[in-house]
Amino acid sequence: MTWTGITAGVAMVVLTGIFHPVVVKCEYYFSAKVWPVFLVLGLACLGLSLCVESAEISSVMGLLGAILLWCIRELKEQEKRVAKGWFPRNTKRV
Repeated sequence: MTWTGITAGVAMVVLTGIFHPVVVKCEYYFSAKVWPVFLVLGLACLGLSLCVESAEISSVMGLLGAILLWCIRELKEQEKRVAKGWFPRNTKRV
C-alpha cells in the first residue's frame, strides 16, 4: 500500500488554498509585475522535485512548482478582476 496519491491530493488542496490569497495579496501590494518571483520559485521547486528520493516529497515539490507557475497566470487574471472592480485596487501603490 502506498500513500503517494493521497499525499499528493491533500497537498494539492492545501497548496491551492494557501496560494489563492497569496496571489490576491501579491497583486494588491506589488501588482502583477511580481511574476518573475513565482517563475523562479516554481522552476526551483520543479528542479528540486527531480532530486528528491522520496516519492511523496518529490510529488509535493512538483505540485508546489506547478502551482507557483500557475500563479503567474492567476496574477494576470487577478489584475483583470481588479480592473473590473471585483477586488479592491491599491491606490497607495506607486
